[in-house]
Amino acid sequence: MKERNIILFALSTCPACKKTKDLLDKSNIEYVLVELDLVDRDSRDKLLGEVRRFNTRETFPTLVINKGERVIVGYDESALTGEFGGQ
Repeated sequence: MKERNIILFALSTCPACKKTKDLLDKSNIEYVLVELDLVDRDSRDKLLGEVRRFNTRETFPTLVINKGERVIVGYDESALTGEFGGQ
């Protein structure tokens, strides 16, 4: 299995973010979770800049795979299972 760098930018109260986390967890996918509503203001501003690099609308969840090689915005079950379904 190919090693991947996966970051999930999310909000702790977002239903679509929770569904994305659940799907990744059930598929045993290792990822870094960044919940922007749970960090201090300065960190949030910096993290939003990072999200904006991959998703100009700044919507959540934003899943960044291999430093932007692939980006999945929103809960897109078919894209997620297509990317991670074989694991």
